[in-house]
Amino acid sequence: MRVYIPATVSMLRTLTAKGEVAATNDTAFALTPALRESYATGSAEELEYAAMTEAARASLRLLAGEMADDAEGALPRRAVISADVEGPTLRPDLDSAVVRLTGPVSLSQVAAVHLDTEDAEPAVRAAAEVIDEADLGDPDAEFTLGDAEDHELAWYATEELPFLLELL
Repeated sequence: MRVYIPATVSMLRTLTAKGEVAATNDTAFALTPALRESYATGSAEELEYAAMTEAARASLRLLAGEMADDAEGALPRRAVISADVEGPTLRPDLDSAVVRLTGPVSLSQVAAVHLDTEDAEPAVRAAAEVIDEADLGDPDAEFTLGDAEDHELAWYATEELPFLLELL
């Protein structure tokens, strides 16, 4: 199953250095039957994009934690790892697209990496600072979150990851 793992740049560095990465709480997003049912229409590609968008939003939550721990060192870019894994467990109790992974994901399972470009950094930083308020329905925070989500994530092949990280 293709899954979308919320990540940060530091998690991408771990993936490159160790050859694997563990999703936070083994949580990822995917095109699940519940996600398919929640949309009246949409191709598989459109629904996978919806799952990836949810993973990008979850990446903001991870980034908020990194920024709180190390405001200067955290690079404000959303990251999503697309991987093909076996045996994820559906978690409709959390959200229609949430799945639980069985363990770390190896570099060989990674299909691609999606990452914000430099021009998204101010909007992503602002969104990470208000993600909790947005989750609670604050309209101003939702507006700020929308600014970040207006930036499309760039796509990178697995082979490009070491070079990409070196250039950051």
